[in-house]
Amino acid sequence: MCDSHRKFHLGRRDFVRLASLGGGAALLGTGTALAGGQARALMLSCMDYRLVDDLVAKMEAEGLHDNYDHVVLAGASLGVVHQKFADWHDTFWQHLEVAKQLHHIKEVIVIDHRDCGAYRLALGEAAVDSAEKETQMHQLAISEFALRVTARHPELAVKGYLMALDGTAEEIMLDGAA
Repeated sequence: MCDSHRKFHLGRRDFVRLASLGGGAALLGTGTALAGGQARALMLSCMDYRLVDDLVAKMEAEGLHDNYDHVVLAGASLGVVHQKFADWHDTFWQHLEVAKQLHHIKEVIVIDHRDCGAYRLALGEAAVDSAEKETQMHQLAISEFALRVTARHPELAVKGYLMALDGTAEEIMLDGAA
């Protein structure tokens, strides 16, 4: 056996000792490791670095201090519904399932934001070149996102927000969801 493999080679006794320790640790943690605790919500937000602190402040204002899971996709709702980002769709749904199973979430909160580069990349500059158009595009994407969430998980409430770069957020009225 070469020297590099000797460093990681376990004898039979070492293996049994290590397995016993691991098994004991697993038994001690069964009550909490599998349950994972509870969180009220899963928040989906954009990756934009300019709003990280504002997103936390918004969740605090919602009464969700340390009570939510956080998924980040460029474009937030658009990252789940637009074909440009189709590779991300399954990732979001898998995260949502894990949040339900481990943390027993009751709602999904999506926070899009103004001046979003992902919206410009996916929809083109002309689609978001005024505040009115930008609001309309976010309204459409957030509503579509909410419809897809409630179609798969009717037991989950859905809220949508559009955040300005100053951290203020307006609630988006969802068409036919929650």
